[in-house]
Amino acid sequence: MFTFFDYYHNEVKLAFEKNPFSDYPRHVWVICRFQGQWLLTRHPRRGLEFPGGKVEKGETPEEAAVREVWEETGGITEIVKQVGQYRVKGRAETVVKNIYFADVQSMETKKDYMETLGPVLLRKLPREPDDNYSFIMKDDVLPKTLHYLKKQKLLPRGDIKE
Repeated sequence: MFTFFDYYHNEVKLAFEKNPFSDYPRHVWVICRFQGQWLLTRHPRRGLEFPGGKVEKGETPEEAAVREVWEETGGITEIVKQVGQYRVKGRAETVVKNIYFADVQSMETKKDYMETLGPVLLRKLPREPDDNYSFIMKDDVLPKTLHYLKKQKLLPRGDIKE
């Protein structure tokens, strides 16, 4: 388990096991690949980030992950693999998110990408995300998760600089 502080100085606990903080997390975050590239979305206020959001009433976190990828990118995936979970203790609330990894099978152009401006494909992720990236991409959750995915041989060689 890892403990660190996020972009806003909230305590974050991250673990690569199934549901260490909650059996019923209310949020999901999906690290996506499509045709050998990273699939992100552009949030109009936060910037570039991987798709994610809230689990709606009556759906599982896995269903929410698939739905969020579709809504925010037009990406179609049937399988998401839970790779971890993290908890952020904020001033007002505590948020628990499941982290998923998805290989997107296909993409569809949509008229509406919900609260985002649609998909962005990148060959490489930056080592130090700049102001074009969301705060979600700027703490230790992403690099630690990418390292875990690499150790699990879920990513092609050369995709991540250490």
